[in-house]
Amino acid sequence: MAEKIVVIGGVAAGTKTAAKIKRENSKAEVVIITKDAHISYAGCGLPYYIGGVIEEERELVVKTPEDFKLVTGIDVFTKHEAVKINKEEKNVEVKDLTTEEMKIFPYDKLILATGATPFVPPIEGKNLSGVFSVRTVSDALKIREMVDNGAVKKAVVVGGGFIGLEVAENLHERGIGVALVELIDHILPPFDEEVALYAQNYMCEEGINIYTREKVLSLVGDEKVKKVVTDKREIEADLVIMSVGVRPNINIAKEIGVEIGVTGAIAVNEHMETNIKDIYAVGDCAEHVNLVTGKPAWYPMGSTANKMGRVAGINIGSEGKDTLKGVLGTTVVKLFKLNAAKTGLSERDAKKAGFEVETALVPANDKAHYYPGYREIITKLIVDKNTHRVLGAQVVGEGVVDKPIDIIATAITFDAKVEDLEKLDLAYAPPFSMAMSSTIVAASVLTNKLTGRVKGIGPIALKNRLSELQIVDTRDEGSFMIGTIPGAINIPSGEIYMRADELDKEKETVLVCKLGKNAYLAYIKLKELGFEDIKILDGGMNAYPFERE
Repeated sequence: MAEKIVVIGGVAAGTKTAAKIKRENSKAEVVIITKDAHISYAGCGLPYYIGGVIEEERELVVKTPEDFKLVTGIDVFTKHEAVKINKEEKNVEVKDLTTEEMKIFPYDKLILATGATPFVPPIEGKNLSGVFSVRTVSDALKIREMVDNGAVKKAVVVGGGFIGLEVAENLHERGIGVALVELIDHILPPFDEEVALYAQNYMCEEGINIYTREKVLSLVGDEKVKKVVTDKREIEADLVIMSVGVRPNINIAKEIGVEIGVTGAIAVNEHMETNIKDIYAVGDCAEHVNLVTGKPAWYPMGSTANKMGRVAGINIGSEGKDTLKGVLGTTVVKLFKLNAAKTGLSERDAKKAGFEVETALVPANDKAHYYPGYREIITKLIVDKNTHRVLGAQVVGEGVVDKPIDIIATAITFDAKVEDLEKLDLAYAPPFSMAMSSTIVAASVLTNKLTGRVKGIGPIALKNRLSELQIVDTRDEGSFMIGTIPGAINIPSGEIYMRADELDKEKETVLVCKLGKNAYLAYIKLKELGFEDIKILDGGMNAYPFERE
């Protein structure tokens, strides 16, 4: 008899698993059960549909149930909710949400692809009209309709993660006044503070009002939302987007004793198997392993969901033993003309994981400086000080960031050291890269720091110690007058030998310039003159995200 496979959930992981099973075993009887009206849609494209960048709803729908069955032979039951799993009898009780009819689906193998649900804080007014999350096509359709009808003049986005920022950008591009409220110190919570603040400053310059370290207390209105009340202010709003994160859908799994991991998602092994025989879990409901730490992690992303689905599909469809050893949480986001990407551990998370870290913050160009259209990008590289193993990276700027972050993600996957990264033989031509790519430059700076050729100080450490440091801006006077670190004195790099006596040799000194090159030249000169306690500002003024004078 043909093996019966039931998949609970669609979108990325569910459909990927089902399709791969069918390709591996054409005789398998595969069905997908989803309570959504759509089986497969581009969830990451929803903000761009709201903004009109993606014009038609049909462009979001990757496959209709009819198209999917025609191509794969898989039966899809939309608007059907799996309400109970009977693991002993090996069947699933399913409710038809249209007719209220109950149905029984027997299985030999069961895949949980139940995804995740937006988390909405339990605040007063959350059910008012005009309050949305952005998770499904239906959400995006309703928001887009309000915007198209001119019903939205002011919007508030609650949460500074990727979806919240993308929605903020797209609403602003539609001519809507946008405010964003974030509970922590900065937007882009997975990023380190100095990189996130660089992006935050950029968003503010583009016209988004960003309020950090603020907690939303309530939403106010009659039937329709009119105001967002935080612990510091009241903000008028015709539309509120709640984007404070998602939680894995695990209830149906917990009811039958499926093990839940430390992250709150379903625990699976590298084959995507749960602790219950013949039950698998994939996608946003399932836990992962972080490749750097080897510990459980949870990254609810479409790219990871597809990889999990493929592994499960091979193992179920052909009784193979394919594996997914782990992931890095590699991700990228566009914010107006700014791009930001991350892979592996942040400095903050590396320290929490017990690593002794060294970092470099290095501005460079994405192309040769003489080639039209080049743009600056800033690379933050994080390594283990003891082993020199690359632990993570963040890249931000108006230039190309996905290429360098993918290079570094590959390096981390294969346990590269920073010296390996520095010697990579990367493609070069002026339209594509500098002769020494931004990644190689960052690795070289970090190698200099690890070998003691130079000492650096990060923007955050500098800001916290302004009153106790001797700060020297080594740019020319014109650049110095544009704006510098509070309290800095101006001694251009070329004048260091002549004016060194203006400095206190016994005081800890930080050298500053635009990118770091002039400061490095001054560093060498001061070393020759007997200065010992000197450092260079990592990233220079171009990467300094704080107030200047």
